[in-house]
Parts: sequence; C-alpha cells; structure tokens
Amino acid sequence: MAEEWFRETLHPELQAGIRMDRLIHRGRTEFQSVLIFDNEFLGRVLVLDDVVQTTARDEFIYHEMLAHVPLFSLDNPAEVLIIGGGDGGCLEEVLKHPVERVTMIELDRQVVDLAQQHLGMICGEAFADPRTELRIEDGAKFLAGTDRRFDVIIIDSTDPIGPGEVLFSPAFYANCRRCLRPKGILVTQNGVPFIQAEELASSAKAFKQLFRYPRFCFAAVPMYVGGAMAFGCASDGTDAGAVPLELLQARQQRLALDLRYYNADIHLGAFAMPPYLQALMP
Repeated sequence: MAEEWFRETLHPELQAGIRMDRLIHRGRTEFQSVLIFDNEFLGRVLVLDDVVQTTARDEFIYHEMLAHVPLFSLDNPAEVLIIGGGDGGCLEEVLKHPVERVTMIELDRQVVDLAQQHLGMICGEAFADPRTELRIEDGAKFLAGTDRRFDVIIIDSTDPIGPGEVLFSPAFYANCRRCLRPKGILVTQNGVPFIQAEELASSAKAFKQLFRYPRFCFAAVPMYVGGAMAFGCASDGTDAGAVPLELLQARQQRLALDLRYYNADIHLGAFAMPPYLQALMP
C-alpha cells in the first residue's frame, strides 16, 4: 500500500508534510474540516481546515506557554476564561493550578467530542473536572455580552482565517480588556512572525492602544513551521515579563507541577525579542 501524506499549505510558498501512518478520523463539522491521524514520530495529530493544530509529541510547549506564563504571573488566580482550545490541551494545563473555575467557550461541539474520543493523551480528564464550565457558543459574542470578570483570558484560537478571524480584531481585544480583573492578563496566540509578521504587528498595535503592558513572549513549537511562535501577554495591572525570578520560582515550587517546558527562567527569557521582531512593534 502506498504511503499517504498530509501536506499543510497554510503558507502558499511553503509546504510541510507528515506521513499518515494510521487514519483515526476524517470528516467535516458545521464549521470546518477535521483530520486526526497517527504518525510514528509525532503520535496523534489534529488538523483543522488543513492546518496542523497540535501533535502529541510537541503540544506541551504550546499549551504550557499559554497557561503557565499568565497563571504564574499572578497571586492566586481564581477565574480563567479560555476561548477556543477545543482539543483540551490548554484546559488541562490551566487545571493544574488551584483555580476555582475555568470557563471554556468553544464554537465547535464536534471538535470537543472528537478530542474526548481520540485526544486523551493531550486533554487527559480535563473536560470531566468539576471546575470546568464548557459552553458551546461564539466566544466573541460571549465576551461582548457578559458582565463576568476574569483573572486570565486565554485565546487559544486557530489562525485568523475562517471561524478564528474575529478573534484577532481590535474590537475583540477591547472586550477582552473590559472583562479582565484589575491585574488580569490576556493571552493570545499570534502565529509565527517570521512568516506571519502582519499577525503580530496588528495585535501589537491594538495592544499598545488598549493596555498599559502590551507584552509578547516567544517559543519554538516544532510543528508550527517557521520558527518561534508569538504569544501576546497584555495587561493593565501586571507586567508578565517583569515578575521577579525568585517569585516565579517560589510559586512554581509551591505547586510542584510536573512540567516539561515551562520554568521561571524560560518565563522571563521568552520575553526577549530580537531586532527583526522589535521592528514589528508600533
């Protein structure tokens, strides 16, 4: 039997291929196409609309950065909101902290169902945790209408195409700011700026207009083509890039989490920005 390969063509100038050793699921939801398969090296792979979302082998880098940078920047965060993140990987990381509640807003119910069926190595038992409040609805509409306030808001979105496009707009970021508590932090994924420079530049412009601390940190996630990925980390009351090292270390030691990427040194080092990325800042 001939080998079958998945080829990602998110960027027209580049292709990335992953051998599909075992097909788990292929289909369409109301909102997007979904492909799940196994690869001998990467393990389980999730693809939405022909773009790799996560793999069992490298998901810990992305999800640990999304969750632990903001949570370890705060004293006793209690209320967390996740927009997107249907694979449950970010939810699992957030729940490692003694938070009171994690509200997860996911547009596509079928992605959550498929994650629970096929992505247990990524989401664990996160959806069954009593602190999880799962809501199947439009995250942008939820934020526009809610009067709830959160210590951390995490935007674990797809790229700014299709269902995820609205989650990169200045109006959406303004609603996020309104829904943060005074020291609260907004975290976003802003693509790989070596290739997706405009994605970072436009978010940086909006953050500068909206927040006192418009910060970005970076981490290389191997299956996201093009080098380091950008994560927004914006706040009016907390500079996540300037938390004292000793305080970060003390917080991590107190919780004694078994993490594979995040630690206090990575937290602070991730905010260092080379000149080619500084040039994208407004």
